[in-house]
Amino acid sequence: MRRRVFLWVAVLLSLGGCARPGGYGEGLYRAPNQRWHPGYHTIRHGDTLYSIAFQYGFDYRELARWNGIRPPYRIYPGQRLRLRPPPASPAPAPVPARKPPARTAARAKAPPARPPAAADGAPIRWQWPAHGPLGETFSKRGSGRKGIDILGRPGQPVYAAAAGTVVYAGSGLRGYGKLIILKHNDTFFSAYAHNRRIHVKEAQRVKKGQRIADMGSTGAERAKLHFEIRRNGNPVNPLKYLPRRHRGR
Repeated sequence: MRRRVFLWVAVLLSLGGCARPGGYGEGLYRAPNQRWHPGYHTIRHGDTLYSIAFQYGFDYRELARWNGIRPPYRIYPGQRLRLRPPPASPAPAPVPARKPPARTAARAKAPPARPPAAADGAPIRWQWPAHGPLGETFSKRGSGRKGIDILGRPGQPVYAAAAGTVVYAGSGLRGYGKLIILKHNDTFFSAYAHNRRIHVKEAQRVKKGQRIADMGSTGAERAKLHFEIRRNGNPVNPLKYLPRRHRGR
């Protein structure tokens, strides 16, 4: 009897050892923890720089800078992207400057002042991306919920919460089903998951309130829209940006 119990314990421990750290499980929308991935992402067909940054919770500009990728941020299947900053190269030894002769010394001209960085423009006026009661809401604790769920029925319209450009449309991110990611400006992105059908394509400009998908249950147990807002790559609570509404609408 004791030997049988020991064998069962050994089997359970071996199965537990196969679990992938930083996986999805209870935290369905949680990207793998940076401590567990090997530091590189091998690009697959359908990936975009924006979807990879979304997957790991990075600012796309930061990811591009680490890999020396410039606009329009073209990447290729099989290419490996660094997911950590490159090691800093040692600074070259300073070269002693020669002092110019007193008669020929000229006063250094100050470089022109840099113009202030361009702002993102007018504040974004968000709208609700679908009608229906709220399911689970944003939380930074426990399961790591990175957005909100809006419950509905299959085929129900999904709308763009603000004007933007489609930077990803596909089903390559585990746990999101058929997913759309919109870029609204250099700071804000929004994501629309579990769609049954996608009506837009990458690089397409969409208007606020435009129908971009049909609600579905791809990657989910029931028909719903999982909606996220990312600010500089970080998930933020959509309820702090969306207008207040009557419960159940």
